[in-house]
Amino acid sequence: MIKTALLSVSEKTGIVEFARNLTAHGVSILSTGGTSTLLKQHGIDVTEVSEHTGFPEVMGGRVKTLHPKIHGGILARSNTDDAVLDKLDICPIDLVVVNLYPFEKTITNPDCTLTDAIENIDIGGPAMLRAAAKNHERVTVVVDPEDYAMIVDEIESKNNTVSKERRFVLAAKCFAHTARYDNAIASYLNKQLDAAEGRFEDAKLPQTLNLQFAIKQSMRYGENPHQTAGFYTEKNTSHGIGSAVQHCGKELSFNNIADSDAALQCVSQFDKPACVIVKHANPCGVCEAEDLKSAYDRAFQTDAESAFGGIIAFNEPLDRVTAAAIVDRQFVEVILAPQFDADALDIIQQKPNIRALEIVLNDVPEAEMDFKRVGGGLLVQTRDIDLYKELQVVSERQPSDGELRDLVFAWKVAKFVKSNAIVYAADCATIGVGAGQMSRVNSARIAGIKAEHAGLSTRGAVMASDAFFPFRDGLDNAAEAGVRAVIQPGGSMRDDEVIAAANQHSIAMLFTGMRHFRH
Repeated sequence: MIKTALLSVSEKTGIVEFARNLTAHGVSILSTGGTSTLLKQHGIDVTEVSEHTGFPEVMGGRVKTLHPKIHGGILARSNTDDAVLDKLDICPIDLVVVNLYPFEKTITNPDCTLTDAIENIDIGGPAMLRAAAKNHERVTVVVDPEDYAMIVDEIESKNNTVSKERRFVLAAKCFAHTARYDNAIASYLNKQLDAAEGRFEDAKLPQTLNLQFAIKQSMRYGENPHQTAGFYTEKNTSHGIGSAVQHCGKELSFNNIADSDAALQCVSQFDKPACVIVKHANPCGVCEAEDLKSAYDRAFQTDAESAFGGIIAFNEPLDRVTAAAIVDRQFVEVILAPQFDADALDIIQQKPNIRALEIVLNDVPEAEMDFKRVGGGLLVQTRDIDLYKELQVVSERQPSDGELRDLVFAWKVAKFVKSNAIVYAADCATIGVGAGQMSRVNSARIAGIKAEHAGLSTRGAVMASDAFFPFRDGLDNAAEAGVRAVIQPGGSMRDDEVIAAANQHSIAMLFTGMRHFRH
């Protein structure tokens, strides 16, 4: 039975109403510092921890709850430690409500000093939380304001008690909370140490990597039916596919989420209305146009076969006309957009299996890392955020304004195509995409086959290659296809031969100085 509660929170949301509900059920409240002051201001009867322990807060509040009357009251076991409690005049504490100093919020401030960060490392709070969670057989521990209402409901319905099962769930949640807190501190301090000693300074990689993700969704299976899978997200994420809101349709699958992430990243690059259609993590059709319907029509035209069962992403609110065109024309797994017009959503919901995801266009934090699991380890790299170092015309022929526009467009698409990647484009729309081949020449051939199958011509088009051409045959094949301009990173030992081939065929060629492998 809950008779005494200790409340000490940095996040004050909901704490006054929660405390009021506790006192209404006869629960005595212990509290500290700002929490105590706030509760008293609202007329709630509170006993200061220093009054309870008979020992004042000292060292500017650094020591206030680290006292046997607090930790003994939390850790005491029912029917085991009663004699000790009586002898030492320790009152059992049945409910511990604590959230910790805002360390993570503090270190996001660009003006945060190491001293500021250290001062925001909570000591007493984690100690009380761990003690309460360890003794969950008797004690209820709460770290999340969203759990207050549930605690009140249980107290009201179960005669001032919280069920054993609920206490166990809350204890597990508590240890995850303190683990995340400790991870944030360790990561920050390791980063400071690495910078001081010159380790990984340019790449901003920590010496020790601490990660914590919470499960958002369990899945029927992974990439294949025999694989178990789940979708985990970072706490309070506000960007990327992890923050998407699903309006309708079936539950997202493992592959749906992976492909949706690729589509979201790609479509986020464009300023004008754009459509990206992704199949098996590769853009199979992309267009940037004056309106969404035109962008969708031309993206679909690139490869209608591959678009079947694909993921479609837009960078502007989806309108009724475009939604109707999609539903009438093709089977689609997921449609992503920053917003859905009401009429568009009504049309999509006519097909109950289509998932509609409202997204925030990617504004990926520069510090966010990419991870790839390997046997016994983890490959970590900074995100591929930049597009190019400098656009350098290396051919005799200069690209026209239209060609330059298409070259930049094709380069943006190639960045998201699996290597080896070749993209043909014209008028800011893909014509053919060659992806994931062991030979760059074969990727070019496949892109040409796609264009021909779609009834599109590569004559006068531009071509983007995600990495340099090791031999001049790439340019010879491009000339044979009628390509008039090429964009590629450069950097091959045979760049001179490749440039000579471009000049021979009167092809305008740009070097970006930056490669975009995507494996």
